[in-house]
Amino acid sequence: MLFEFIATIAAGFGLAGVALVITHLSKLAGRRAPKWLIPLFGALGIFGFQIHQEYNWFNQQVAQLPQDLTVIKKVEESTWFRPWSYVKPQTLRFMAVDSRNAHANANNKNIYLTNLYLFERRRSIQQVPQVIDCSAPARADYVIPDKNSQLTIEEHVGQTTKWYPLTVNDPLFISICRNQIAQI
Repeated sequence: MLFEFIATIAAGFGLAGVALVITHLSKLAGRRAPKWLIPLFGALGIFGFQIHQEYNWFNQQVAQLPQDLTVIKKVEESTWFRPWSYVKPQTLRFMAVDSRNAHANANNKNIYLTNLYLFERRRSIQQVPQVIDCSAPARADYVIPDKNSQLTIEEHVGQTTKWYPLTVNDPLFISICRNQIAQI
């Protein structure tokens, strides 16, 4: 975020510098450029860079993801304080799943434990362990048991979680269950 701040300031000074050259050239031509030209160009540089970063954030993040992570959902939003987002909504959040490192349960090969990663602009990445039941199909948030727990994973999942149904065309189901079935 510090580098983005520095780049934003540099973009503002860069375009203000262009306006400064324009004002000097206009003096040589015998005309005076308006006094507000330099601050206007500085502001355009700052806003232009920030809008560019807002729209390219998703692509930059996806390019940095390891090959094991698959994007399964992205959320596009429009807000009143970003009027340009009504023309083209911005992707401010997305979800990725670690499909290659999904572990099948030893007792039930239809149940997989995997991690979801929640990405949001200007926030830390959140990791959410998930239990996927390919036979149901359903998913549940996995709560890591206490160290003193004597329950097996199946008993722990059965007692402490709420299952949410998945459809067979849900990207989470497809990336975990169909990939795991294809590997067998």
